[in-house]
Amino acid sequence: MRLRQLVLAAAKLDPVVEELCDFLKLEVCYRDPGVANFGLHNALMAVGNQFLEVVSPLREGTTAGRFLERKGGDAGYMVIFQVPDLAAARRRVDAASIRVVWEGSVPGIRGMHLHPADIGGAIVSLDEAEPADGWPWAGPDWREHVRTEVVSGFAAARVQAAEPPVLAGRWSSVLGIDPVTHAGSPVIGLDDALVRFDPPTDDRGDGLAGIDLTVADRSRAGEEALIGGVAFRLL
Repeated sequence: MRLRQLVLAAAKLDPVVEELCDFLKLEVCYRDPGVANFGLHNALMAVGNQFLEVVSPLREGTTAGRFLERKGGDAGYMVIFQVPDLAAARRRVDAASIRVVWEGSVPGIRGMHLHPADIGGAIVSLDEAEPADGWPWAGPDWREHVRTEVVSGFAAARVQAAEPPVLAGRWSSVLGIDPVTHAGSPVIGLDDALVRFDPPTDDRGDGLAGIDLTVADRSRAGEEALIGGVAFRLL
């Protein structure tokens, strides 16, 4: 199982995308017209073969817009996992009595979004791609836009929680991976990254608070930036 895509929600799309591209030396690989069905526009950036996405409301009354109001500004919004068997993942979701709020597919990929009120912390999406190294959500030519001069991939998604063991247990129940304790926090280990559940550092509630990235340029190791309400760290 992989951590394939992390999503930020922002009141204004372009400034956050520009700041991410400047700090991480990335470029936009796709703008998905399909998110207009949710009242959004977006931009995706390839981080190696993983993806950062920023979504922003186009109109009032969207789920993302209400989320921004609750958070009081831009914030981490969604965590997307690539699973090897979506049917098995669905059985775990049903066994945990977690609602599915969206299911969809395009050729080469299908997935489902879990209700954030049930799973907690973020919208969690479970997606199965065929072939496994593809990712059609990122458009037909994302590989042409990969830039790894500064970072090569995600090291960890950092989720803050009022009760980290409780939230980690809920995510574990749908991922099928038991958490372990590392540096005092529950951690779910994936094939390519970690999901950490840490005590809150602010009063914005449970959510995707930080993203750690593996640096390719060692001279940049240790740098940090707050972009789109999310704390980025280069490791």
